[in-house]
Amino acid sequence: MSYVYPEKMRATRDLMRRRNHLMRKRAELLAHIQNTNSQYNLDETFGCIAVPSKRGNIIDKFDHPAVQKSMEADLEVISIYDTTITDLERTILKLAQYHDPVSYALLQSVYGIGRIGALTILYEIENIKRFPTVQDFASYARLVKCEKQSAGKKYGTSGSKIGNAHLKWAFSEAAVLFLRGNDPAKKYYERLVRKHGKGKALSILAHKLGRAVYFILKNKEAFDQKKFLR
Repeated sequence: MSYVYPEKMRATRDLMRRRNHLMRKRAELLAHIQNTNSQYNLDETFGCIAVPSKRGNIIDKFDHPAVQKSMEADLEVISIYDTTITDLERTILKLAQYHDPVSYALLQSVYGIGRIGALTILYEIENIKRFPTVQDFASYARLVKCEKQSAGKKYGTSGSKIGNAHLKWAFSEAAVLFLRGNDPAKKYYERLVRKHGKGKALSILAHKLGRAVYFILKNKEAFDQKKFLR
């Protein structure tokens, strides 16, 4: 495969970031609908309205015409977001198959990293060779706090804002999804919770997944869950 100039991957990375930005805006509208449900004490929840087929007769659930109009406006904009985001994802997927199909496939071998997580990680990393060590990568992905040093002496850690926020999100999301329907992973997580508490346990899991991804991409080897959980 011919060499791909970094500029081309950066352009796709920016498109991926735009997709994620639109997803957050869409999520705000979905949350507004659910919060309005709670505000007016409706008898039934709306369920998973992120799925278009589940949005049904939301407007008719409310009696006041002003609230109905508000819900109508939300649903119309969400529908536009659905179409736009789907189109963006289609374009990004085509580019990913051209840029680095092997890495894209390897990332999805990790339980909990799906299409979107893999795309985010792929384009935010760009090239794993950028990072000489796994510690460098973990720091860049905000999975560990950077150490403050001066004249060879350590002075605690730097703030949590140093590094790549997009990778931090991707691995935090992957840690949650890694546990979903994965009994061996849940047992491993429960051990972490007993030792460190829930919040710290998820951070440890996200860090461990980040380290695994580093070596997966560096060595071009698929994810091995048994080895990971040992």
